Amino acid sequence: MSGLEKKIPANTLVDVLRQRAALQPDKVAYTFLVDGESEKINLTYLQLEQKAQAIATYIQSLCQPQARVLLLYPPGLGFIEAFFGCLYGGAIAIPAYPPRPNRSIDRIQSIIKSAEPALALTTNSIITNLQKKADRIPELKTLRWLATDNLELKYAQKWQETAIYQDDLAFLQYTSGSTAEPKGVKISHHNLLHNLEAIHSCFQHHSQSQGVIWLPPYHDMGLIGGILQPLYGDFPVTLMSPLMFLQNPLRWLKAISHYKATTSGGPNFAYDLCVQKFKPESFTDLDLSSWDVAFNGAEPINYETIEKFTKTFAPYGFRESAFYPCYGMAEATLIISGGVKQSKPLTKIVDSKQLEQNKIAISETETPNTRILVSCGHSLPDQTVTIINSDTMQPCKPGEIGEIWVSGSSIAHGYWNQPQATEKTFKAQIKNRESAHFLRTGDLGFIQQGELFVTGRLKDLIIIKGRNHYPQDIERTVEASSDFIRPGGTASFVVDGTGEEKLVILSEIERRYWDRRNKSQSNKASTNNLEKPDLKQLIRRQIAQNHDLQTHRILLLKPGSIPKTSSGKIQRHVCRNSFLSGDFQSLEVVNS
Repeated sequence: MSGLEKKIPANTLVDVLRQRAALQPDKVAYTFLVDGESEKINLTYLQLEQKAQAIATYIQSLCQPQARVLLLYPPGLGFIEAFFGCLYGGAIAIPAYPPRPNRSIDRIQSIIKSAEPALALTTNSIITNLQKKADRIPELKTLRWLATDNLELKYAQKWQETAIYQDDLAFLQYTSGSTAEPKGVKISHHNLLHNLEAIHSCFQHHSQSQGVIWLPPYHDMGLIGGILQPLYGDFPVTLMSPLMFLQNPLRWLKAISHYKATTSGGPNFAYDLCVQKFKPESFTDLDLSSWDVAFNGAEPINYETIEKFTKTFAPYGFRESAFYPCYGMAEATLIISGGVKQSKPLTKIVDSKQLEQNKIAISETETPNTRILVSCGHSLPDQTVTIINSDTMQPCKPGEIGEIWVSGSSIAHGYWNQPQATEKTFKAQIKNRESAHFLRTGDLGFIQQGELFVTGRLKDLIIIKGRNHYPQDIERTVEASSDFIRPGGTASFVVDGTGEEKLVILSEIERRYWDRRNKSQSNKASTNNLEKPDLKQLIRRQIAQNHDLQTHRILLLKPGSIPKTSSGKIQRHVCRNSFLSGDFQSLEVVNS
C-alpha cells in the first residue's frame, strides 16, 4: 500500500507534499547525480517543502494568484524546488529549456511572448548569462528575475496557504514542437492528479519502488513521469542530467544497477544508444534484475529495438517482460494508454503494402513485405480512445488506420491564448454525435482487441504517388544501410518537385567517422571527403529496394545537425524548412 493510500485524499500536489513532509520529514525524495555517476546531492520531503514555501513567499509578495512564472533551470534539484514553489504560491509554473551559451534563445522568446509571465525564477549563473543578451532581446528586460539558489529558508515562515481549486492551472507544458511551433498546454491540478494516479495504477508503483530518470525535467515525460510520479507514489528517485546520459548512455544502466531501480525508461532511441555503446568487457558487475518497468514511449516503438536490447542485456538480468510500451502526449497531461505490467510486449505482423493504403492485414509469419507493430497497451479505465477518419470525421471501420482521438479527465484545458487551435484540437466532434468532445492527437493508429497500435504521425506522413510511407520506416532503412550513419540521426520528408512530391533524406555521420574526417583534414588530406565508397548510392538502393521509392536528395551532415525536441524526437518540419532555406551543408562522400 502506498503512502498516499494511507492518508486522506489529496486535491492537489501541495496536499501530497504537505502530508509527506509532516509524516516523513527526513525521507529522501530526490537524489541528483551531479556527474551522472558518483557525485550526488539529496533532497528530503521536509527540505523540499521548506524551500518551496520560501520561494512561494516571494511569489506571493509580487504576484496575484494564477500568475504565470517562468522556470529556467538546468536539470537538478533547484528546478524541483522552484516548481513546487509555484504550486505552493498558487502560481502557474512554466518549465522551459534552460538557455545555453552561444545558442539561440528563440524558443524562450516565443514562450515569453505567448505566456507573458510576471516573474522568472532561475539561478545566479543563468541570470549572469542572460544579462549579456538583454540589450538585443527586449523580452528579457520586461521580466522580474529571482535567483533561488541562494534564497534563505527563513522566508518559509512567512508563507501563507493559498486556496487552490482543482480546475486552477498548475502549469503550462509547452509542447516540444516536433510538428509545429510550441504551444502552451494548460494543465490543471485535477488533470495532474488524475494522470499521476493513472500512471501509479498502470505501473503498479508502491512505496518500495525506486526510480532512475535522465529525461529532461521541462518535458512532460521527465516532469510528470520522472519527478512528480515518485513523490505522488511515495518512493525515491535518482535523477541525472540528459547531457550526462547523452555523453555516456551506459551511465543510465549503471545507475539502475547501483540503486536497484524498479522503474526507468525513455524514448525508443535511448535503448538503441545503450545497445550501440555497450561493451561486455567493461560491465562485469552490471545487474538489471530489479528493473520491472522499462517504459518506452514518446516516439514510435521499434520491435527490433526491444529484441536487441533484450538479447544484449538478458545476461545481466534484464527481462523482456519488463518492457512497458506506452503512449501519451502533453495535451493529455501524459499517459493515454499502457500495457500489462510484467507481460511481454504484444505485437502484430502486418502487410506493408496494405499499410500504405491505411489498411491493416494481419500476417501469421514475417516476410520482407511485412512489418512488426508493437502495441501501446489499452486505454485508461475512465477514458475513451477511438480511431477516426480525419476526412469524414466518422469512426474508422475495423482494419482501417485513422487518427487517434481521446476524451477523459486527463485531457488538458486547451492551449494558452490560442482559442482557434484549442477549438480545432480539443473540441473535435464525431459526425452526428455532437454530444462529446475529443482531443485530436494528430497520431495515426488502430485498435485491435482493445490494444492501441500507433503507426505514425499524421503531419509527418509521406504521400508519394498515392501511397503512404511512414518516415520512421524510411529512416530505419537508411540507418541500417551502413554503420557510417548515426542511429537516431536521420530525417525524411518530401518537398514539391514541379508538381509531384519528392523524397529528401538528411543523415548524420557517426561521430567516430566524423572525428576521423577531421583528423584527415588536419593532416591536409581532402577537406570534404569521407573514406567510404558510394554511401549515397547505397542509401538510394536500400530505399528503392525496401520502399519502392526514388530519392531526390541526400545530405550527409555532421553529428548533432538534425533538429530534435527535448525528448529526442526528430523535428521533421524544422528539417524541411531548413533544407528549403539552404541551411544544411552536406558532406561529400567519394570512393576510397
